[in-house]
Amino acid sequence: METTIEVKELCKSYAQIKAIENINISICRGEVFGLLGANGAGKSTAIECILGTKKQDSGTVSILGMNPKKNRKKLFERVGVQFQEANYQEKIRVDELCEVTASLYKNTLDYGVLLEQFGLYEKSKSLVSELSGGQKQRLFIVLALIPDPEVVFLDELTTGLDARARREVWRSLSQLKEKGITILLTSHFMDEVETLCDRIMILKNGESIFCGSVKEAVEASPYEKFEDAYLWYTDGEGEYENI
Repeated sequence: METTIEVKELCKSYAQIKAIENINISICRGEVFGLLGANGAGKSTAIECILGTKKQDSGTVSILGMNPKKNRKKLFERVGVQFQEANYQEKIRVDELCEVTASLYKNTLDYGVLLEQFGLYEKSKSLVSELSGGQKQRLFIVLALIPDPEVVFLDELTTGLDARARREVWRSLSQLKEKGITILLTSHFMDEVETLCDRIMILKNGESIFCGSVKEAVEASPYEKFEDAYLWYTDGEGEYENI
């Protein structure tokens, strides 16, 4: 199968603190890959280095066969990104924000269809500031999908959503996977990880302590449930909250 994201020996430190150390990831087209770990495990740093928004100390990254730093403009057209702490203009209508986002790309999906798909069409004339936390989260996912990307990065995609909304998002992401879109996501919801992810990597103190399927993670632990296994893998993590 075609590899869409290839990460080799990725390292990044802040002063004397190792944020990530020798991370190796290979993700195929149409695969949903979960990057997991407690706060401070190195997930955010890893994703920023993979996207090229942060310079790694060493190691190589390839997305769709391109270097994310050297080919940023070309990759921009083919990659969608949704960050948990996304900052958008609050005093702009939802449809206006979608229109502005669409104007940045050559080829785009119909954002009206995406708003409908994520239950936001009736809010298209509302200001972003008027949306609930969950509605904003869904809007950020819509914005990531507007460029009709081949690869999507999703950070804590269902934080703030109720159970029904979360399942609707899961269903939409499953449809994206069927279209061959590669998804790299982070999540603290283990039921979400079990439902969506083909493979996962668990980080602890900036290092990969497991990479494989959820089933394999459980089988390699003393537990029968994935959430218990995950807590076993990550026990004692979280000293550095913002890495």
